[in-house]
Amino acid sequence: MALDLIGLAAGLTLIGIAAIAILNALTFARLASPHEQTEVPQHSISICIPARDEAEVIAATIRSLCAQTCTDLEILILDDHSHDETRALALAATEGDPRVRVLDGADLPGGWLGKNWACHQLSAAARGDVLIFTDADVRWQPEAVAALLAEMTRTRADLLTVWPTQTTITWGERLVVPLMAFVILGYLPALAVHHAPFASLAAANGQCLCFRRSAYVRVGGHQAVRDRIVEDIVFARAIKRAGLRLRTADGGGLIGCRMYASWPQVRDGFAKNIIAGYGGLVGLILGTLFHWLILLFPWLWLIALLLTGDDSRAPIQFVGVFGLCVLGIGVRALTAAVTRQRVGDALLLPISALLMTRIAAQAVWWQLHYGGVRWKGRTIKT
Repeated sequence: MALDLIGLAAGLTLIGIAAIAILNALTFARLASPHEQTEVPQHSISICIPARDEAEVIAATIRSLCAQTCTDLEILILDDHSHDETRALALAATEGDPRVRVLDGADLPGGWLGKNWACHQLSAAARGDVLIFTDADVRWQPEAVAALLAEMTRTRADLLTVWPTQTTITWGERLVVPLMAFVILGYLPALAVHHAPFASLAAANGQCLCFRRSAYVRVGGHQAVRDRIVEDIVFARAIKRAGLRLRTADGGGLIGCRMYASWPQVRDGFAKNIIAGYGGLVGLILGTLFHWLILLFPWLWLIALLLTGDDSRAPIQFVGVFGLCVLGIGVRALTAAVTRQRVGDALLLPISALLMTRIAAQAVWWQLHYGGVRWKGRTIKT
C-alpha cells in the first residue's frame, strides 16, 4: 500500500511535469533570423564578456561576434586575472577591429563574487543602451545579435534571457547538460514567467542576459547581486518586482554554447551552482529526494516487480510502474527535441539522475571542507 501511494505521488507529479513541458513546447519563444534587416531595431549595443582562464574559447567567441550582421555594437572583454593566455589571445583575435576592447580587471573587493565584479566593471565601461552579458564560451551565428534585438523589440522586454543551444559531445555532457532543459521546460510554464506578476515565477540564464540599460540601472545592476551565485535568477526576480517586462527565449541554433568538455568539468561546473540554485543545503537535500522519487523510484520498483512477480496484483502494478518510467523518459525526450539535443539519450534518464546526485555530493563536500564551493581557484561562499 505504501508503495502504491508513493507511486501515485510520482505519477501525478510526472503528469504535471509532462503537461507543463507540452505547453512550453508549444509556446516557448525561439530566436529566428530576421527576414529583413529593416526589421532589426537600431540600438547601440554593448556585449559584455567576463573572462577568467578562457584561453581555449575566447578567440573563437570574439571572431563570431565580430562577424555579426548587426554592426552598431561594441564588444568588451574583461580579463579577470587569468592564469593562462586569455588576454593575449583576446587581443590577437580582435585583428584591429575598433569595436573590440580588452579590459584588465581590478582586484576583487570584499563582498563580491568574481563574475559579478567583472560584469560590474564591464557595465561601467559600456556605452550602449542595450547591455548583453554573456559568457566567453557562448557562440554567436552571424545573425544572432540581430535576432536577439528583434525578439527584444517584438516582446518589448526590459530583460530578455536566452537559453543557448547546448553542444554536448562526451557522455558526461550528454547525460547532464540537457537536464537544464528538462527543468526549464518541465517545471515552469513560460507563460507564467512572462505574464504572472509573482517574482517567484521567474527564470533566467546567465549565459545570455540582454538588458535595456534603463532597466539594468533601475534594478541596481550587478551591485545589487554582488554576492549572489545565481545572479541571473535574482535579476529576473528583481525585474518582475520592479514591474518591468521579463521575457525568455530558446537560442534556436543562433546562439549556442559548449559549457564543459569533460565529466570533471561538468561535475564541478554544476556543483558550483547547485546549492544556491536550491536555496541552500536543506533545499538541495529535498530536491535530491524529489528527483529520486520521480526519476529513480519507478525504475527500482519496476526491477523489483520483475524479480518478484508472483503476487496476483503484479501484472497491474507492472503496467502502472512501467508507465511511470515511460512518462519520465517521454518528458526528457520532448525537452531534448525542443532544444535540439539527442532524443535517444532520454533512455538513460536514471543514470542522469544518479550523476546529478554525484554532483550534489560534490557541492556538499566542498561546503564541508572549504565553507563554500570551488571555482577557478576561488572559494565561493554559499
